[in-house]
Amino acid sequence: MNYELFISDFDGTLVRADGTISGRNIEAIAAYREAGGIFAVCTGRMLASIRPRLKDLGLDDGIVIAFQGAQVADIATGKLLKDDAFTREQALEVLCFMEENDLHVHAYAGERMLVNRQNALLEAYETMCRVKGDFSDMPLSERVVQENLRIVKMLVMCSADEQPKVEELLLKRFGETYYVTCSSEYLVEIMPKGQLKAAAVAFLSNYYKVPVEKIAAIGDQKNDIPLVASAGGKFAVANAVKELKEFATVVPSVEEDGVAYAIEKYAME
Repeated sequence: MNYELFISDFDGTLVRADGTISGRNIEAIAAYREAGGIFAVCTGRMLASIRPRLKDLGLDDGIVIAFQGAQVADIATGKLLKDDAFTREQALEVLCFMEENDLHVHAYAGERMLVNRQNALLEAYETMCRVKGDFSDMPLSERVVQENLRIVKMLVMCSADEQPKVEELLLKRFGETYYVTCSSEYLVEIMPKGQLKAAAVAFLSNYYKVPVEKIAAIGDQKNDIPLVASAGGKFAVANAVKELKEFATVVPSVEEDGVAYAIEKYAME
């Protein structure tokens, strides 16, 4: 086996546009695990969103990485093995700036997804992630204070046309202080400094005692670049952003079972 541990992004990498996961991907993951390989999902989603989908992959044990690496949990029990977040002051700094710029914001407080708008974009996101936004007319910054909330991640929802401007705005204001990235053409995410998917590689390498050169990783978006770059085996599905494909081995797209292809051709041979 070339790679003892295989880490995959979820949306756009394992999950097709219609929200389904192919039978071939499921079978390849099962075969890889039966052969002794360790398979882990690393996603920007919250645990409440990703844990139910792991059952679709046949994963009822092992480790899952959520919130870009800020949270790591045991799949079977949900016990947190790593749990990082913004400080109160940091969260308020970001939220106030977002509110001043009239942005559509999600703030994640554990298992809650607080939102400041209700529209078609939110409905599509709720359908995809199978979670419901917690909406209130009160500004999110005020809710954080009044409800004594601990914020793990924040993001801005926008149109694909607006995304470059939103990303530039947040990078200019917070790029030196926090981690700003994109996880789809409609999302710009902001995390505490250092809470990126590269941390998942380091955590899993230490947890399972697998050297980095024996770890493979695959993804499709900007937020997957640190994940793939940190692994020994670097893979990108064909639908990935060009910045990722520039240094990774490109495999078939998510619609063409790219994860299964990478496992069968590169991980298990």
